[in-house]
Amino acid sequence: MSKHAKSRGASQLGTLGAGNHFLEIQEVVEIFDEDIAKIFGIFNGQLAIMIHTGSRGLGHQVCTDYVKVMNQSLNDFNIVLPDRELACAPFNSEQGQNYFHAMAAAANFAWTNRQIITNIIRKSWDQVIGDSKEPLQVVYDVAHNIAKLEKHAGEDFIVHRKGATRAFGPNHPDLPEKYQSSGQPIFIPGSMGTHSYVLAGTQEAMDNTFGSTCHGAGRSMSRTQAKKNLDYKQLRAELDAYGVVVRAGSAKGLLEEAPAAYKNIESVIDVVSESHIAKKVAKLKPIAIVKG
Repeated sequence: MSKHAKSRGASQLGTLGAGNHFLEIQEVVEIFDEDIAKIFGIFNGQLAIMIHTGSRGLGHQVCTDYVKVMNQSLNDFNIVLPDRELACAPFNSEQGQNYFHAMAAAANFAWTNRQIITNIIRKSWDQVIGDSKEPLQVVYDVAHNIAKLEKHAGEDFIVHRKGATRAFGPNHPDLPEKYQSSGQPIFIPGSMGTHSYVLAGTQEAMDNTFGSTCHGAGRSMSRTQAKKNLDYKQLRAELDAYGVVVRAGSAKGLLEEAPAAYKNIESVIDVVSESHIAKKVAKLKPIAIVKG
């Protein structure tokens, strides 16, 4: 990992970052599977907090560094790319191993970042509400945009999930004992002002998608289009009307993440559910949103 990557991350532990990163206070408004919800510790009317952030500038710089390294070594491996952003190297090469270990370090940074934010949330929760008899418990902490060494159908694979997250089904050996019977908890957030969902992984996902599902609604409008086509005052009015309190770092950042810039979350969840990639467990409505 380069000194530049470390320096970019040094001041960013415990921060959300910009773009689609967020912290939301949500209310559980519907339960679809009572048994699995009970295993996850989720119930109707409950308040939940969802965090989306990762390895910040450190992880971004690791990617930038190794795209350059791998592009410089393509000829050594007789690799021809349709797009330089698809830069790659054989896994067992020096470049491949160096990147894999740097990526693992960036993932550790991301988990540490979320743990620090979680600790800050717990302290704030107790400060505002008073010492809770039921302290905030983490349901699951999972990474996306990462490559993982996994076994599928008895074979070894490196599964790259970009814009995707794991959806391991019941009885998978990599799951903690608590979730062996239910399958892995999955979070698919909507955009600001739309619902988010908690789901559970399935055997069908293991069979058909290498144990993967989407990690969000997905954009229907680029960030540039959103800033050009959407009106800031109208967006704030719509969020106020929906009953959502928003704290954002900038008007530009808010426009980029407007609900109109994303696909309809209900349609996305219907596709995921009806294809049996994941099973719906709970629906959550945003109450308050913090954007970095």
